[in-house]
Amino acid sequence: MNNIKDHENLSEKKVLLRLDLNVPLKNGVITDQTRIDKIIPIIEFLIKKNSKIIIISHVGRPKGTVVKNLSLKPICENLEKKIKKKIKLIDENIFELKKENLFKGSREQVVFLENIRFYKEEETNDLNFSKHLAGLGDIFVNDAFSCSHRAHASVSKITKFLPSFAGLQLKTEIDALKKVTTEIKKPITCVIGGSKISTKIEVIKNLIPKFDNIIIVGAMANNILSYKGKIIGKSIKENDCEKIIEEIFKASKKYSCTISYPEDVLIGKNLNDNPQIKEVDEISNDDLILDIGPKTINKIKNIIKKSETVLWNGPAGYFENPNFARGSYEIAKTIIKQNKDKTFFSVAGGGDTIAVINQINAFKSFDFVSTAGGAFLEYLEGKELPGIKALN
Repeated sequence: MNNIKDHENLSEKKVLLRLDLNVPLKNGVITDQTRIDKIIPIIEFLIKKNSKIIIISHVGRPKGTVVKNLSLKPICENLEKKIKKKIKLIDENIFELKKENLFKGSREQVVFLENIRFYKEEETNDLNFSKHLAGLGDIFVNDAFSCSHRAHASVSKITKFLPSFAGLQLKTEIDALKKVTTEIKKPITCVIGGSKISTKIEVIKNLIPKFDNIIIVGAMANNILSYKGKIIGKSIKENDCEKIIEEIFKASKKYSCTISYPEDVLIGKNLNDNPQIKEVDEISNDDLILDIGPKTINKIKNIIKKSETVLWNGPAGYFENPNFARGSYEIAKTIIKQNKDKTFFSVAGGGDTIAVINQINAFKSFDFVSTAGGAFLEYLEGKELPGIKALN
């Protein structure tokens, strides 16, 4: 995969830059700017190289039609302030655009194409649409790892028509994920949570042969407790997961990977209740498991302390209520403490995991935090992502 940093001459080159600026919008106001902040290095790099930058991105799922409240205008305005440079939003029909008309005068350096998903051809990976897009630039840069699991025109087919490169953020993301999938420093531990074990089964199955420890927390762990014959009361549980859990334990024995799950928990009678510590053998029929207990926290801390690499995906409990956030916070704080030792490497990802990390203002205390969502999980499953395959 060619890295844009290795390109010898970018001066005056028209660079089609695919970014993921799919940020949450409420009444035209951006409620989380994380994804915008993460792409500033590639913008600044290309500006310094005197390139002409044509940004391609999407917001939401307009399904091939123009949806006014899914315009990139607020994102364009936000980025303008951050880089202190005027940015033009081009809202003309893409099919009518010509390369020579995109920039007016030598001072214009950055333009935005309007939401690429306003065109149905984007999501159908249309070859002619890709060819037309490619005709607007001299080179293509993919710095949208979080879109790279999609076989879409501006991610996949476009590379057939232009010299194509990985952006700074995309390379950083892949380098970090390699350290938890292929270039591993052991002992390595995965802390995995969330509500559904079925959505993470392929990740777990792919990681078991490579990992020393897999710690299952959150609502996913309720399925394990139930499988082990424990009463879990009114707690969240997926149906028909016995076969999945059986596979996990069989594979863990085969590859000598230790599977850990809660020994004690915090329960409440409802989501707003005060917490009560219970051993997993003491749970009543009207209890809700909402966090891991102190014994389990200490066990997880000890495992993390003995690890050289940690991957964290999914909170340990119902962290939205501070009464049930301690398990998640303690996992985060233990990883952060270990991170101060330069021999330790940490990767975190997933929307709820990021929310926990942001609550304690610790985003920069991890070696790498992925905002890639689906692409992050598919990479961990061992899948070949269309956007990465296209660059290779």
